[in-house]
Amino acid sequence: MNAQLQATGSAYFISKETQRPEIHTLSVLVDNEPGVLARVIGLFSGRGYNIESLTVSETEHERHLSRITIVTRGTPHVLEQIKHQLERIVPVHRVIDLTVRAAELGQDRPLERELALVKVAGTGDARVEALRLADAFRAKVIDANTEHFIFEITGKVSKIEQFIAIMKPLGLVEICRTGVAAMNRGPQGM
Repeated sequence: MNAQLQATGSAYFISKETQRPEIHTLSVLVDNEPGVLARVIGLFSGRGYNIESLTVSETEHERHLSRITIVTRGTPHVLEQIKHQLERIVPVHRVIDLTVRAAELGQDRPLERELALVKVAGTGDARVEALRLADAFRAKVIDANTEHFIFEITGKVSKIEQFIAIMKPLGLVEICRTGVAAMNRGPQGM
């Protein structure tokens, strides 16, 4: 018997030594009913998988279907296990690995966007610099007074991260992020 299997008591941690963790974006179409999100999250937490980003919203009102977008990290083997386990949850209609689908379509990644609200407090030169940089990042001022700004910024996760890093020395107070919304290019749906 594999020593690693004996040590952990679980087969989930067995992976080829050559496999490296990858970040993948999964899209899960589910019935919009109480408890479905808890079951999906329970699958991740019960097996020790981490969710790096999670967004959920009803997308088909007539059919009462919601779309859950999950960004997670794991080896290809673990990611495949996650997908198969999600497919077995009863109210799940479809699970698509958008990262794999993008590669099949010859694309680097799926289209991914995030929205963030960023509160920056400051006066004088720091205030002027925060406004100038927000304009360069195309962030909108959605609330302001003489002591603070609240910026709304939308874009790739890397853009949001960069904006937050730049605002830290200028008086960053608070951040609220939506999580990743994603889909693949092309005419096909999920």
